[in-house]
Amino acid sequence: MGTNIKPIVKKINDNIQGLRGFQESLFEEVSDKERKILLQFPTVYIHNWKETGDYEVYIGESNNIVQRTKQHYDAGADKGKWQHQLLLQDVSLYIIGHEHFNKSMTLDIENRLMHYMMSVERVRKIHNVRGNPQSRYYPDTEMNDIFRMVWKKLRSDNKELFPSESAIKDSAVFKASPLHKLTEEQEEVKRCILQRIFGVLQTQKKNQLIFIEGEAGTGKTVLNSSTFYEIFASAEEQEIEPLKCCMMVNHDEQITVYKQIAQKLGLTERYGEVVCKPTTFINHHTEDEPIDVAFIDEAHLLLTQGKQSYQGNNQLKDIIDRARVTVVMFDENQILTTEQYWEAQILEQYRELAKKQNNYFELKNQLRIKASEEIVSWIDDFTKRRQISRIPSNKGGYEIRIFESPYELEEALKSKALDDNHKLSRMIATYDWEYSSTSSPVARFSKYWEVIIDKWHKPWNRELEQELDRRTKRANKSLSWAEQPQTLGEVGSTFTIQGFDLNYAGVILGPSVKYRNGKIIFDPSASCNAKAVRNRTLLDGSKKQFGETLIQHEVRVLMTRGVEGLYIYACDDELREALLNATK
Repeated sequence: MGTNIKPIVKKINDNIQGLRGFQESLFEEVSDKERKILLQFPTVYIHNWKETGDYEVYIGESNNIVQRTKQHYDAGADKGKWQHQLLLQDVSLYIIGHEHFNKSMTLDIENRLMHYMMSVERVRKIHNVRGNPQSRYYPDTEMNDIFRMVWKKLRSDNKELFPSESAIKDSAVFKASPLHKLTEEQEEVKRCILQRIFGVLQTQKKNQLIFIEGEAGTGKTVLNSSTFYEIFASAEEQEIEPLKCCMMVNHDEQITVYKQIAQKLGLTERYGEVVCKPTTFINHHTEDEPIDVAFIDEAHLLLTQGKQSYQGNNQLKDIIDRARVTVVMFDENQILTTEQYWEAQILEQYRELAKKQNNYFELKNQLRIKASEEIVSWIDDFTKRRQISRIPSNKGGYEIRIFESPYELEEALKSKALDDNHKLSRMIATYDWEYSSTSSPVARFSKYWEVIIDKWHKPWNRELEQELDRRTKRANKSLSWAEQPQTLGEVGSTFTIQGFDLNYAGVILGPSVKYRNGKIIFDPSASCNAKAVRNRTLLDGSKKQFGETLIQHEVRVLMTRGVEGLYIYACDDELREALLNATK
């Protein structure tokens, strides 16, 4: 069910004179019906102004737009409130109405506007305290259509402030945003986490661990982000201040995304630096003065042995020692290097600790891949059971295609990326070609490190960055690898794509992935990832290699990136033939 009834969007100068002019126009220039919708129905509104070239916004909803706007103007005398900026700036106000608006729908529209606008590059700050997504209501089935029409009207007025929906949905900030509407499973886990955290904060306890386990695409990052933001909002409401809370992740691009979110939601301004790398956190905090809550996204990336700036031998233990409550999001199947390898007994020890404290949760629903159970099962067969089963038909829109050459794969990916709805389509590969971020390729016909397959070759891992001018590099700084336009001409690896989504993933399975005697083989001797194939010294002093397992994890990370499709080219002849046969 949808609606063809158009929303009403009015833009006025955001001051008392503009508001009076708006009221007068309603009695002089519009129909009785439109006047009733704007004055007697609930409405949604957007205050916006430019600060140092970028926008700041406040989004709200009200049953009486005129009275509510006057209240905001009255609050402007207080220099500590966002409303004070309405008096100082060239400000405009959008007022949005629709004859099907009720309280629940305006709250949902408000929430989605916050979610979208936080993902807009030119918006530097949103002044709302929190979102308020709604459950079921009548007519919630119309919400998506109404929102789309609202956004289209706003966009026709200001494309800078309201970019295309596809550009927003492809942004890394949007995907990690705390303002997503959570699933019932996520909502229940979030409720339990908040209950446990505030329970601990009312006591003298410390070193408490909350352990959330879930595979790639089960919504760990969104749950983590949402809970992190909610902690601050709830603490402010309960006047538990100053709350000391920190978000950590051992991944440069994900750190950038979380820092942007903290900045845009005003957390950095109010609480200082609340996002950092685990080593930075450990080096700047002590066991004697633990913070209140430590959040760790992608905890499988934590180190379990020392390297360079980290002198310890277990980052998770060091973080738990420095926090009253530690919340970790973990996926054993995404451990990719020997430094991250969790020996079974260490891992089990932390799971058991969380279980004893009744703090262990598991996310099971696959949210990333928009595909049938048969397709998810096919990917599981390949990446977990090392089997190639028959490739299911294109159900529900998700597409798996096998290619006979890398040329064909590249061409298909690039044609997908030309469509605005699929422009986040990229080639990614197993780490089977040499690469170094600190040195240039030697004795090579190219100035780049490259993925080379016979005569086909493409720059490998961020190599095209060096060709960009300073202005473009600066513009790219806030974008993930896949969001940067030039990366369509190169091949990424797990190090550039882990934790992020693509529309279509073009996966090149290099020489380390083979097919022999009806089984998929992961061959460390064909990998160029020294971090995956080097020896690991275990707790008992013995040395062991985990290359096979780590390459298997790597393949799973690559093959679960595509939201709408998976394109595959295999370098190994037998593997390629088996995959082509599986499509017949």
